[in-house]
Amino acid sequence: MNNFKKADLLLALIIGEVCAWLMVFIARNLAVEIPAIAALTPYINYLPVVFPILCFVGLIIAYALSKIVPVIYQMAKFVLVGGMNFLLDMAVLNFLIFYTGIASGLTQSGFKGISFCVAVINSYLWNKFWTFRRDSTEEVGQEFFQFVVVSVIGLLINLGIDYIFVNIVHPFGEMPLKTWAQFSALLAAALSLFWNFLGYKFIVFDVKNAK
Repeated sequence: MNNFKKADLLLALIIGEVCAWLMVFIARNLAVEIPAIAALTPYINYLPVVFPILCFVGLIIAYALSKIVPVIYQMAKFVLVGGMNFLLDMAVLNFLIFYTGIASGLTQSGFKGISFCVAVINSYLWNKFWTFRRDSTEEVGQEFFQFVVVSVIGLLINLGIDYIFVNIVHPFGEMPLKTWAQFSALLAAALSLFWNFLGYKFIVFDVKNAK
């Protein structure tokens, strides 16, 4: 489980860079409505330099700790991939909301479904070939079926929570509707990510078969 490869460090840098630019994109859109984020914009622009280094160092630390608790290294890779998937989910939703100006109703839920599906596909590829190193084509049909089932359940959890908070629960204070939609997406993504972690780890990519 703590099988270290030099390529892992390069991939951690790549993930960190992608995450950094996704955060910059999201922050620039939210800065239009949230003055606090607008004030942080000069610092946010440093993320493409700083964040990849943090991911790189974090993976090295995780590898050192995995000599004591082997699963930590695999968990660190899952967290990196999960963070990238979460930001990809948020960035796609952010783009659709701010491009169309639609931040509620079934259309917004449709946007959430699109962003979630993009993130899930990305998640499957990274977790299969990097986190759990399941590059075997044996029983790929069963693996894909399990993946679809786990992902659909995660999608229903994601959409359900997001719909409830956007359309039933009122925004806190004077929070703008577009910002509230982002908060709802944050909560929905976090809970569905927890479900996906359990499903991918113990059903789709059984750790007993991981390299």
